[in-house]
Amino acid sequence: METYGLEKLGILNPSAVYRNLGPAQLVEAALRRGEGKLSNTGALVLTTGKYTGRSPDDKFIVDTPAVHDDIAWGKVNRPIARERFNAIRSKICAYLQGREIFIFDGFAGADPKYTTKFRVVNELASQNLFIRDLLIRPSAEELAAYGEADYTLLVAPGFKCDPEVDGVHSEAAIIIDYEAHEILICGSHYAGEIKKSVFSTMNYVLTKAGILPMHCSANMDPVTGETAVFFGLSGTGKTTLSADPARKLIGDDEHGWSEDGVFNIEGGCYAKCIGLKAENEPEIFGAIRFGSLVENVIMDEETRELDFDDGSLTENTRVGYPIHYISNAAIPGVGGIPKVVIFLTADAFGVLPPISRLSRDAAMYHFVTGFTSKLAGTERGITEPVPTFSTLFGEPFMPMDPAVYAEMLGKKLDAFGTKVYLVNTGWAGGSASMGAKRMKLAYTRAMVTAALTGAFDNVEFKHHDIFNVDFPTACPNVPSEMLDARGLWADKAAYDEQANKLAAMFQANFAKKYPNMPRAIVEAGPQAK
Repeated sequence: METYGLEKLGILNPSAVYRNLGPAQLVEAALRRGEGKLSNTGALVLTTGKYTGRSPDDKFIVDTPAVHDDIAWGKVNRPIARERFNAIRSKICAYLQGREIFIFDGFAGADPKYTTKFRVVNELASQNLFIRDLLIRPSAEELAAYGEADYTLLVAPGFKCDPEVDGVHSEAAIIIDYEAHEILICGSHYAGEIKKSVFSTMNYVLTKAGILPMHCSANMDPVTGETAVFFGLSGTGKTTLSADPARKLIGDDEHGWSEDGVFNIEGGCYAKCIGLKAENEPEIFGAIRFGSLVENVIMDEETRELDFDDGSLTENTRVGYPIHYISNAAIPGVGGIPKVVIFLTADAFGVLPPISRLSRDAAMYHFVTGFTSKLAGTERGITEPVPTFSTLFGEPFMPMDPAVYAEMLGKKLDAFGTKVYLVNTGWAGGSASMGAKRMKLAYTRAMVTAALTGAFDNVEFKHHDIFNVDFPTACPNVPSEMLDARGLWADKAAYDEQANKLAAMFQANFAKKYPNMPRAIVEAGPQAK
């Protein structure tokens, strides 16, 4: 039996080893092993138990002299000793003895100059299908010449840590050893941990190579090739807004920005499913077919139909699929220098303008601040929208000091004259707690289209004194009154109170986290009255 080097990891006697199986073989294996069921569209559907989202408290980075000074240690990047890592690694390898092992050898980084090889060793066939969907799949020739991986992931959700013995937070652990080029994931069946561990690794690798890694989606005009990137945390609309039938999708979540342009880190998409409708998101809806993996969506046992409105297991229902399931995907996922950058936020206060134009200093302010609302289910313990600030719109995945990434973005904006807009996909006419509705997707799409096509270039803008941004007075296919956040509130005094409250939160957060930022950037942010 070919073991593909598993003995080097300490896995000496697996019952069977499968490398780079196709989707049909992986689906067959998952069904045989009772890991999931097929929907009426052919997608593999499963539940992930109590871990239905990322578990940030369970993530660690091995603290070694080689990387110590590179990492921004704290609540996000928690240190763990190499001895602890090695002990858990040994236990995982012992756990995997005598089991079926599924290996996927793939790539991260669509630009060949910056491609990194990842070997993922899975206990579950379904999770091997997931990472096959999400990473860049090698051709037969590339697989034959694959050689040694740059990084190896050991993924064993069935192995549970003992926190007191293993020195971790719970039965789950996600541990990255940048020096040893290994990643451990155990205790959690949520496949997103695998994807984000690769991203966290690339955010270190690319930065060291002088490339700006970005938690963003990206698309481009199919005729001109003009590229746009969309920053935003999970649930703010990155996947939805970038999957535009009129544009080529470069990728939905993770990219690098080099001197040549933007490239997708991944080879697939991981989209939220809650409330999914064919008329609103036809590309994502159509991607839920054979070969895709659906997590925590309720399925009718008789009809095998999926109920995308049922969030009883979690609001963070998900589907993973290869990017070529999107009909207008750009393959390979490479685009030019971004013409437009869009920061997406979901404002639970309902006071930010639905779209506003940012100066260079304001862009730096909002990039560093990363304001949004954590949506229900995106992380364990979050059951309703909660305002939050996540540095760089992706703080949980950025191992280095935020100033490193911010400085890199600032240099890009200066060098290429890229325009920046802040788009609020959140609540309008009132706060979420007041029962207000989120901005209609059709209106948000129209605003984004206007930003990408230059439709705002000759439009009058008004200044918002509290948030210190400029918002347009007109936009094609959007009623003008929808552009004025204050005007949508029946009680203008209540709006002013809420807006000042949020602006004060911006200021307090910025003063605490970034006390040494240049004055020009500080003054470009919100100003509570």
